[in-house]
Amino acid sequence: MAVRDHAHVRGHAPGGGTVSRPEHVRDRLAEEIPPAPPVGPRPPATPEAAVVGGGIAGLATACGLAERGVRVTVFEREESPGGRLRGWDTVLADGSRGAMDRGFHAFFRQYYNLRGLLRRADPGLSSLVPLKDYPLVHRDGPRDRFSGLPATPPWNAAALAAASPSFPLRDLARVNVPAALQLLDVDVPGVYERLDHVNARDMLEAIRFPPTARHLAFEVFTRSFFAAPERLSAAELAVMFHLYFLGSSEGLVFDVPRSPFSESLWEPLVRHLAGLDVKVRTTTPVERVEPGTGRRFSLPGHGEFDAVVLAADLPGARALVAASPALGDAAWRARVSRLESAPPFLVSRYWLDRPVRAHRPAFLGTAGYPTLDNVSVLERYDDRAREWAGRTRGSVVELHAYALSEGCDPDRERERLWEQAVAVYPELATAGVVDSRHELRADCPLFAPGSHRDRPGTATPDPFLVLAGDHVRTDLPVALMERAAASGLLAANALLSRWGLPGHTLWTVPRRGRLAPARALARWSRTATRQ
Repeated sequence: MAVRDHAHVRGHAPGGGTVSRPEHVRDRLAEEIPPAPPVGPRPPATPEAAVVGGGIAGLATACGLAERGVRVTVFEREESPGGRLRGWDTVLADGSRGAMDRGFHAFFRQYYNLRGLLRRADPGLSSLVPLKDYPLVHRDGPRDRFSGLPATPPWNAAALAAASPSFPLRDLARVNVPAALQLLDVDVPGVYERLDHVNARDMLEAIRFPPTARHLAFEVFTRSFFAAPERLSAAELAVMFHLYFLGSSEGLVFDVPRSPFSESLWEPLVRHLAGLDVKVRTTTPVERVEPGTGRRFSLPGHGEFDAVVLAADLPGARALVAASPALGDAAWRARVSRLESAPPFLVSRYWLDRPVRAHRPAFLGTAGYPTLDNVSVLERYDDRAREWAGRTRGSVVELHAYALSEGCDPDRERERLWEQAVAVYPELATAGVVDSRHELRADCPLFAPGSHRDRPGTATPDPFLVLAGDHVRTDLPVALMERAAASGLLAANALLSRWGLPGHTLWTVPRRGRLAPARALARWSRTATRQ
């Protein structure tokens, strides 16, 4: 059974020991998370694993296993892999070829494990292009920018507060300093014990940030978790600020794919997996998992396997566990069933017959609007959209609405979203729509107050059944796409250890606040408040 080593790309050591820092991990305080040592004997025959779900988590798990010689089959119900980053071609009304996907995604520099996954097929990450700025604008006028800020905390926060109109001096005097200090004392998983029972809105109101700052700088970020602030755990909000701003010196600049997701991300990675003998079976849903006869698990209609990785999205994972009564035990199954989905979100993409104004940024975050959360101008960075816009003298614009109401009317939400976009970019009012595509989904996880303790991790009652996905508890300061990638590698490591095989090193931003004096002051303020 061959063990393939890709340490020259990832900075991983086959035995899981201390390794030199990978080139793309530039933060000197970034932490190495070594794998647990192998605990099981190596099996006499090559193990076979089924990965259910071909999104980021599933593909990360497949890479992690296959690189150590495990025979892997990935089952994906959609026509192509990628999960919530899946992309597909579409024919527009003018007869030209267009692309559609699940919406804009930001690839931050501190997404170490996601970027490590993509580097398997694209060592230089040539498929990504940087966006140097992404303004945030409130309906009432205040506007913030993130370009030109120092990369390292706390200077980045100080520079933002000094330059931002959202932090007027008269309002900063009202800030509850002891409460604000808690954002500088994030330790994972300890922060969940302190803050998970509180919702994000209550925490922000307790801190008494200026209203403009709370709405513009903070609620924009909370809604990126597909939830209104009152439905998001304050601990998740604190971890998010730690990951993106207060705990990382990678800065707030991020990258985006320069081509449609399928071309730039997944087709190269699937080719890489094929070189590792991984089978990726698309349009192949898995309905249930049963005990096997020759091997541990049976996937009816698809064969038997020594291990199963449940890497489907949250609705898919819940349904699969419910349809597979032999999986796990009653307590674990109940925990999976209690995982909540976030409210619906809408992505609307328009191909227009005239360009938006030249100064419009590639990405604009918005606040204060009923449902509009951001606007993207795709020809600013996507080569397919740029070609279409250049040929037609038009523009490709994408709108996002997070956390819509349950049971909302899709047609009405599309209309409302366009009306709000016209208020932000008035030139849209005179643009003709050549074609449009809309995706209304409700398959993201909800990180509600009080949910962390009950959230299942990668391990299950069966050592050869593991979970992966952005709904899985990792006890690392990760979020969104990076949570999915990290969970996939953790799931792979759990199986590899059982098979006596070396695992993979993960990297993360520091698991606690960067500044020891700030942490000490925050702990003192908590003690003083209790007395």
